[in-house]
Amino acid sequence: MSDQERTRVRREELGFVYQFHHLLPEFSALENVVIPQLIRGLSKAEAQDRGAQLLTFLGLGKRLDHRPGELSGGEQQRVAIARAVANAPRLLLADEPTGNLDPNTADRVFQTLVAIVRASKLAALIATHNMDLAARMDRRVSIRDGLIVQLP
Repeated sequence: MSDQERTRVRREELGFVYQFHHLLPEFSALENVVIPQLIRGLSKAEAQDRGAQLLTFLGLGKRLDHRPGELSGGEQQRVAIARAVANAPRLLLADEPTGNLDPNTADRVFQTLVAIVRASKLAALIATHNMDLAARMDRRVSIRDGLIVQLP
């Protein structure tokens, strides 16, 4: 693929959630979710409506105007999840999405992540070392000696 086509695939087909939220600190929670949609070509009104719906679904309806520094770690990560799914990707890639959170917050964020994945019928590939969280997934694999191994 050309560089332009790879960029299109990343923008339209993939959503990313990282261990650290990587939110833009000068923008509100809603704006952090709206920006990728504007880049994709949605109107501001459509992007704001979709962003508000996603954040409300994730329990952040009363925090739309808060900047990342005003949000807890779990709230920041839920904004990152909303941003990752805002463009309705076909695949969500999540790398240790709860790795920076305490166990109780990690559990709530993970439940939220699974709920939005299932509600949107989104395929998700989640990398984690937390076997308690991994145990809740539909399918679990591990890499051993360079081979992908199905876990029970």
